[in-house]
Amino acid sequence: MRKELQDFIAKAERFLKSAEHLFEVGDYDSCASRAYYAMFFMAEAALMLKGLSASSHRGVISLFGKHFVQAGIFEPELGRALRRAYDVRLTGDYAVGITVSREEAEDLLKAAHEFVGKVQAYLEREAESHD
Repeated sequence: MRKELQDFIAKAERFLKSAEHLFEVGDYDSCASRAYYAMFFMAEAALMLKGLSASSHRGVISLFGKHFVQAGIFEPELGRALRRAYDVRLTGDYAVGITVSREEAEDLLKAAHEFVGKVQAYLEREAESHD
């Protein structure tokens, strides 16, 4: 597997661990942000494998949906989870007077684990077939 892809995976895993810690200490806004970014980096890695990139978060989400969900590589729920994570992350990072709830953070953390695991398995399979 290319080093660049390995770096994206390592960063996603690190962010996922940070999200878990932030959840444990009750910082649900920051948990949501780190969980989203774990998913975002995995989506970027998948796009990179296909020679694609985007200049914005919404662009990454859109391209992931088009090239991986609509193409049948991943189930629609994975695309929905990424879009939802983006929305929750915006609340956690930018909203004042509104916070991410414990339940939202917990759901997002579960979704991030699933997303990272499935995309990582895909990347490993694809990298093997190209080596």
